[in-house]
Amino acid sequence: MTTSNRAQTIVLVEDESELASEIRIELERLGHLVRTASITEAADAARVGDAALLIMDRIVFGEDSLATLQVLRKEGVKVPVLVISALSSLDERVRGLRAGGDDYLAKPFAMVELVARVEALLRRLEDVRTTKLRAGDLEMDLIEQTVYRGGTRIDLLPREFKLLEYFLRHQGRVITRAMLLQDVWQYHFSIETNVVDVHISNLRKKIDVRGVPSLIVNIRGAGFMLNANA
Repeated sequence: MTTSNRAQTIVLVEDESELASEIRIELERLGHLVRTASITEAADAARVGDAALLIMDRIVFGEDSLATLQVLRKEGVKVPVLVISALSSLDERVRGLRAGGDDYLAKPFAMVELVARVEALLRRLEDVRTTKLRAGDLEMDLIEQTVYRGGTRIDLLPREFKLLEYFLRHQGRVITRAMLLQDVWQYHFSIETNVVDVHISNLRKKIDVRGVPSLIVNIRGAGFMLNANA
């Protein structure tokens, strides 16, 4: 990454000293800067921009860190947060995500999985810094929240905008319905619904040009893909 070391610091909140040491050593081995902190110290670091990512244990010395996480989100603090916890039931995972967690990893976990989730969240942070996305003659401005194709403005509903943004960020890759339900609708559990197909159909009607192949194509038995060469 090209951001400064200050911006790349990972702040770790974990009261199990042995696990905290293992996490810190593994992440530092991969080149990340790691600082251990209390819940309050982590929140302060997030507020002033001293953390690129928070790793927060759910229960720290008897205190549930989700309460602080909810406060941060209400304050508009958007730093990514990976919640780790021995509370592994579906209800607890959903509670963690609804409180503002970007990901939830149940203990015990393999260190390789924690690293993969951390790096995925940091990549997402880099992606957010992009202000314009393009595919052919279609352009999305993430700051102005506008979409144009061939110079003509396209009015999209908020969910349609997020859906198109997701496809633009993953051009040339197969996107499954499960991926869209998790990343666009924030459903982190299995659900039977046709909401994805309905929204993609409506989106196609708005962004496609008559006589030209659809930008979003069906991949039989797999999902969808943004056809940037349409």
